[in-house]
Order: sequence, then C-alpha cells, then structure tokens
Amino acid sequence: MQKTYILNQNRDFLQLYRRGKKFVSPYVVIYVRKTRRRYNRLGITVGKKVGGAVQRNRARRIIRQAYRETESMFPTGLDLVIVALPSIVGISSTKLRDYLAGSGLSRIRRWMEPPSEGGKPD
Repeated sequence: MQKTYILNQNRDFLQLYRRGKKFVSPYVVIYVRKTRRRYNRLGITVGKKVGGAVQRNRARRIIRQAYRETESMFPTGLDLVIVALPSIVGISSTKLRDYLAGSGLSRIRRWMEPPSEGGKPD
C-alpha cells in the first residue's frame, strides 16, 4: 500500500491552483498535478461557505475517509488538493468514495495518459 503525505505548505497549494489540472464534481473540486515523487501528497480545503465549524470538520472527515478507501487506486506521483463545495454537507463518505473511485479516478487517469498519435498509420 502506498503512503500519502499531507500537503500543508501554502506555496504548494497555490502552485497547484495555478498549474494543476482542475476536475469539478457536484461535491468537490479536485486539483491534480504530476510530480516525480514516489508517493502522493494530499491537501484538503473547506471554506466558510460550506457552513459552520461542525459542517466544515465533517466535510474534512468525509473527504479523508473517501480518499483513504480509494488511495490504492490512484497512480503514484501526484499532488492532490480536494476543495469541498457547499453541497458536500448532506452526503455520506460512501457517495464521495464512489465518485472518487469511478468518474473522478477515470478522469485523472485519462488526463495522465500521453496523447495518442493522430497521424496516419504507416
């Protein structure tokens, strides 16, 4: 099982926001960037628009649990920042996990693939 480290430096978050690829879902926005590391780094942000402290902490727990359950499916060498949207308040971690394991992960993998050759076959 791979190890995921915590992304907690402000400059790393800002760099991901500027240069990372953004994937939007109804509950979260995921920023992803390839690195040369042999491990992943995860950052979680929950703004005040999500709600009070109780709702924000619950949103963090839901995101952490959903990522923990899908961590082994993610390719290594990624920096990820998951930003909670206000609609995350009413869902369970299994719903977010299903999104991460399904369309979220497939979109990330599709983005990581090298572009195919568009020319004529020889």
